Amino acid sequence: MGRATLEVADLAEFFFYGTLCHPPLLAVVLGRKVAMEPARLAGFSAFRVQGRAFPVLVADGGGAEGVVVRGLGDEDIRRLNFYEGDFRAEAHRVTLADGSLTAQVYLPPEGHWQPAEPWSLADWQARWGATVTAAADEAMRLYAEGVDPARMHGRYPMMLARAGARLRAGQGGPVTVRRRSGPGDVAIDRHWQPYGNFFAVEEFDLRFRRFDGTMSGPVNRAVFISGDASVVLPYDPVRDRVLLIEQFRMGPVGRGDGEPWMLEAIAGRIDGGESPEEAAHREAFEEAGLRLSRLLPANHYYPSPSAKSEFLYTFVGLADLPDGIAGLGGVPGEAEDICAHLLPFDDLVALVESGEVTAGPLVMLCWWLAARRDGLRRGA
Repeated sequence: MGRATLEVADLAEFFFYGTLCHPPLLAVVLGRKVAMEPARLAGFSAFRVQGRAFPVLVADGGGAEGVVVRGLGDEDIRRLNFYEGDFRAEAHRVTLADGSLTAQVYLPPEGHWQPAEPWSLADWQARWGATVTAAADEAMRLYAEGVDPARMHGRYPMMLARAGARLRAGQGGPVTVRRRSGPGDVAIDRHWQPYGNFFAVEEFDLRFRRFDGTMSGPVNRAVFISGDASVVLPYDPVRDRVLLIEQFRMGPVGRGDGEPWMLEAIAGRIDGGESPEEAAHREAFEEAGLRLSRLLPANHYYPSPSAKSEFLYTFVGLADLPDGIAGLGGVPGEAEDICAHLLPFDDLVALVESGEVTAGPLVMLCWWLAARRDGLRRGA
């Protein structure tokens, strides 16, 4: 994507019809809160883009509802251009409660996006508002660092995934034995991102509360940011069998392991706006063609909290696993090459005990299922 085409000016009025009608998002993009006035753009209608969560305007429509923001200056416009990417700004007359005015409207490149159903701001806010706003915070940090907008937009899907992870992390968890964090217990003096692509590395200069009540001295720490993931082990309680997948993995390659093909449970990144359960069902179908009848939540955990932000949501997925269901799978566009294996549960235990299974989530799910296997079989 390239930079949006509107050049900076003195002051300008803008009409927003899509996600930027969400006040918290617009405040992050502009770096400040602004007043919004309800407005309508005649001759266009807003539709959600196929396969995406945001809308585009389609000409010859019955009118698009939105908001006008007045008095935006040069820096506001530069920030908007960065965030909007390939969308171009054009001047159009819009109607307000007390008259009309000419405002700038961001329009997509002709033929670039295909419309789906009519756009609903309320539906988008309910599912996407918080996630997109959190992702915009990371995007606009890149603006401050002078990153090219095309590079930012290329990384945006992972920003959404990381934003969803931050929102789930903010929900907290049980605190009975461990220390409960309070205000001021972690003081971040500096936070930056020296590397960002599919994954990211973030560095922090910070201080933290010590167990004796004092604050630590300044420390520098780096964190590998990869978003959250869902892991699911398909299990057929009637036939007492599981389905594993095998694929080539870079972790063993980077470590120098001569056996980089690994036996694993089905797993994948939780996309922005997606729940862990939705991701588990999606990945089961993408990687193995499976429709799971029920998800049983197992343990949810940080696999390596000293240096990685990744959090795993793990499940056992009840499924019908007849003979012949195992085969090849994966998403070609993601360079996935997956071979499924159908095994009796006792064979999985033997593989774990022999050390042939070395993927931690599969080991954990094996023992979790072993403790509940008899009850699941009786209830099948």
